[in-house]
Amino acid sequence: MTGRRIAAAVLAVVVSIPAFIVLVGGTALTVAYAVGRDDEGFFDARIDGLQTTTVAVASDDIALEGDPGPPGWLVDLGDVTVELRLQSVRSDVPIFVGVGPLAEVEEYLSDVAHEEVTGLDGRRLELRTIFGTPDASPPGDETFWEASVEGVGPQALRWEVTSGRWVVVVMNADGSPGVSADVDVAAKAGFLLPLAITMMVAGGLITIASVTGIVLLARRPAEAALAPAAGEPAAVHAGPVTVGAELDEPLSPWLWLVKWFLAIPHFVVLVFLWLAFVVLTVVAGVAILFTRRYPRGIFDFNVGVLRWSWRVSYYALTGGLGTDQYPPFSLGAEPDYPATLDVAAPEDLSRGLVLVKWWLLAIPHYLVLAMIAGWGVGWWGAEGWSGTWLWSGGLLGILVLIAGASLLFRNSYPQGLFDLIIGLNRWVFRVIAYAALMTDRYPPFRLDQGGPEPDRRPRPF
Repeated sequence: MTGRRIAAAVLAVVVSIPAFIVLVGGTALTVAYAVGRDDEGFFDARIDGLQTTTVAVASDDIALEGDPGPPGWLVDLGDVTVELRLQSVRSDVPIFVGVGPLAEVEEYLSDVAHEEVTGLDGRRLELRTIFGTPDASPPGDETFWEASVEGVGPQALRWEVTSGRWVVVVMNADGSPGVSADVDVAAKAGFLLPLAITMMVAGGLITIASVTGIVLLARRPAEAALAPAAGEPAAVHAGPVTVGAELDEPLSPWLWLVKWFLAIPHFVVLVFLWLAFVVLTVVAGVAILFTRRYPRGIFDFNVGVLRWSWRVSYYALTGGLGTDQYPPFSLGAEPDYPATLDVAAPEDLSRGLVLVKWWLLAIPHYLVLAMIAGWGVGWWGAEGWSGTWLWSGGLLGILVLIAGASLLFRNSYPQGLFDLIIGLNRWVFRVIAYAALMTDRYPPFRLDQGGPEPDRRPRPF
């Protein structure tokens, strides 16, 4: 790639990241809108039992008028409705809930002992006690409430949200101390579905445009410009990363069910090998910055880790289950094994690409690999890091399971399915080698199917 093409590709990737986030967010909102609402269109969240020995529980200032809240016109345009559903734990005491202007509510509760909500920990309200007199006048007698409801049994207060500064108050209807109630908070917003669709469409279009731009920028010159000179033989070249596999038939129809267990010793070794792989890749990156060369000893070791991983994956995992030969414990080439991998040692590498290709330029491929090999998401919460697998195993996992089922019930491995699985794995290892700084050749967006690595003429940038 030339400097301009690299700069343009970097810009396209930078644009694609927020666009993809917007796309995912819009998709999540659409799914939530479709499956998370009740019959009336409300999303609801239950709060752990509300309980206090004081007269009232009041929310913090709900600022809906700008500075620091959203602009008033935006609040009114949002078409948001909130519903508070509660029931007093004490069946003989009517419960009251109301929404009122901040200034009037503060004046009403100024001398009264009450609790003020300061935050939410999961489903539990965090409260701060405000000391004062032990009782208050009945809240229903006040006229400043924007919306209120009271009574015995289940109560529901529905409030059309408008701009202003508001406070939500829960009390006993007679103003006596000792409030205890079960509370649900529900809300619906008219803007949610249009917003979700807009995010999906805009994020999707920008993501597609960005990825298309990256693909076009990463492409090499047209084939016509690469034609050999008159009389010059056309060279063939499989690229810097070659991944090959041979369907080692006949295969046991049932052994694939336990191969993952038989391969456990390999998994243990590979954990340590991959830890070393990551550390040595960082060391190699530093070396490339100063010398433009990948230290040969580190290169050979990392290629060996990839070979070992490919053989084990081909035997027991998403590599294809294409052999019953137990993988050797070896970093070497092992040409007699039916799964082979090699990476051509580069003579020199770009210093600049070291800084961007593994985390920036390779992002479009990461998005593809997320579907091919599986992805997961996580988040940081009050209880630490947690997460869930959304698509564990990915497309490869599904295809390999189909291949295993075919072996089990038909005692055959469909050749077309085998070719597709190997092609997908070939894509994965090309991207790994590129991200591990082992080549400057950008991985092609191409599914080269089949067991043997296809031969192609070199196509320089």
